[in-house]
Amino acid sequence: MTWLRAAGTTSELSVHIQPGAAHSEVVGEHGEALKIRLHARPVEGAANLALIGFLAERLGIARTAVTILRGEKSRRKTVRVDMASDAVERSLIGRQV
Repeated sequence: MTWLRAAGTTSELSVHIQPGAAHSEVVGEHGEALKIRLHARPVEGAANLALIGFLAERLGIARTAVTILRGEKSRRKTVRVDMASDAVERSLIGRQV
């Protein structure tokens, strides 16, 4: 997966966000990023908070274990999660590694 990189005991995800969607969901790969649609609008950081909450819920981890490293004001973001990359992939797109 080009959108997922192991970084020790954590993982870094490259994500492409589509804010203002009808509902929040993982869509699939978008170039070298994982595309995620978010219900939240990109107003005053609402979409960033929604992304953190969405990933934390899907991965079954605390919101504090999800950090936006780069791209806070962009649709393309790099996110760090405190979880092994194989478990991240399984939880987000259901593939076995």
